[in-house]
Amino acid sequence: MAQRGEQTTRQCLVSRESLPKDQMIRFVLAPDLNVVPDLKRRLPGRGVWVTAKYDFVKQAASKGLFARGFKEKVEPCDGLADLIALQLEKASLSALSMTRKAGQIVTGFGKVEASIAQGDAVGLIHAADAATDGQKKLAQAVRRRYGSDRELPIIRRFSAEALSNALGYGNVVHAALLAGSASEAFINQVAVLEDYGQPIEPDSDSGPNDRTAA
Repeated sequence: MAQRGEQTTRQCLVSRESLPKDQMIRFVLAPDLNVVPDLKRRLPGRGVWVTAKYDFVKQAASKGLFARGFKEKVEPCDGLADLIALQLEKASLSALSMTRKAGQIVTGFGKVEASIAQGDAVGLIHAADAATDGQKKLAQAVRRRYGSDRELPIIRRFSAEALSNALGYGNVVHAALLAGSASEAFINQVAVLEDYGQPIEPDSDSGPNDRTAA
């Protein structure tokens, strides 16, 4: 709950529109005059705010708006939008790692299918480079259990290699998220990444073998 007098909105440096803080990215100016994204909104110093979209950050950097916002010269920051995309992706994979530590994820086609049938799954993860066959079969399992394959959030953002590295398992292609705060935090973090607007890796019909992959 917001404290009395606390501002819950900020004005975007690009659009000049006032939006809730959770839809924006805060930036601070480092002593070396580099613009630093403050994704957790904890860094000291005066901040300027930009709508949490790739194109907005890119405009702010390319049009010299950060210098205007901070009212002083700043170092070139043309790669800032891509840097934030990378940071958000790392944060999402870190949140995924926490689901394993919390025991809120299962991997492997059979276990994922069983978690759907039992009604335990609160979300599905498919590797971006997964073959479509396994995805279709799991979608059928979701329809059988819930009546629609849109009842569960489905994440296809990350490659099998990225999923495997985050979870510490070999060849992760399919996973199911189980109920709990860690799973919720991961889903929310991925939503932030998706909203930011970077393209996802395309699915492939010739991806990892669904029968043997985790």
